[in-house]
Amino acid sequence: MARLPKNADIPMRDGVSPSCVALPRLRHSPWPTILDFLAERMPRISLDEWAQRMDSGEVLDDDGQPLPPHTPYRHGARVYYWRTLPQEPDIPFEAQVLFRDEHLLVADKPHFLPVTPSGRYVRQSLLVRLKHALNLPDLSPLHRIDRETAGLVVFSLRPQDRDAYQRLFRERRVHKTYEAIAPAVAYRRWPLTRRSHILECEAAFYKMREAAPHEGRPPNSETHIDCIEQRGPWALYRLHPVTGRRHQLRVHMQGLGLPIVGDQFYPLVRRQPDEPEDFATPLRLLARAIAFDDPLTGEHRCFISQRQLDWPATS
Repeated sequence: MARLPKNADIPMRDGVSPSCVALPRLRHSPWPTILDFLAERMPRISLDEWAQRMDSGEVLDDDGQPLPPHTPYRHGARVYYWRTLPQEPDIPFEAQVLFRDEHLLVADKPHFLPVTPSGRYVRQSLLVRLKHALNLPDLSPLHRIDRETAGLVVFSLRPQDRDAYQRLFRERRVHKTYEAIAPAVAYRRWPLTRRSHILECEAAFYKMREAAPHEGRPPNSETHIDCIEQRGPWALYRLHPVTGRRHQLRVHMQGLGLPIVGDQFYPLVRRQPDEPEDFATPLRLLARAIAFDDPLTGEHRCFISQRQLDWPATS
């Protein structure tokens, strides 16, 4: 028998949706109560703490009703609860909503703000902030950009629309434009195309690298790059990624000998992922524009970021 969808009416708390766990269907349950099941299956929370949560009405059934600690085990039932989140570092920058209709929302993200919960950031993520501020529990990003990158992120508002939009990204029918500030060079002719095989760096999981020619790996990434302005030792570059590998633009610019200003990982690691941020030195990389033909309305969509990259000092 097909499983029923989760109860979407159980509310978020501070923009965070409840977690849901399904109780296994067993001939003979080893757990007399739901409390016993939760304490054994999720032992990072003690039995006493689970009991306290249940007494406080923080554990619900599929109808949104509180489950007291003595509730018997129910085969196949679903249980909802909210995670207790640790204190997070504050990210003192706000996103702007540039567009919203019944299908899509487009946000203009600042540097340093992750798109989705990850690592030490949950509430301090773009998705959770927007869910909380706009009361949009079904909001879902259609693509992602690095936490260090500023600019456009497109979200789907309705679950039934997501696949149609995500198919655009899978089939590379979305035209994305980025801008970056990096060293100026006189010995290259613009525009150019960078193709390489990008893979995870063996020495640091949070970095990527380009495969060397002797490794014999075929290209899996492609970026078109042009130089559009120069100010002293720095230049503004326009980048059009054809593929979407992790850190692709940063790796390709580094591969050209043009590391993006403010990059903490390329060419050398200047900050470990768990170290405090230096908000005064953002990565000069901006998701400037995104364009596509809307699969639901037929309209041509084109969105442009209102943010500007700060040029570094020229002296």
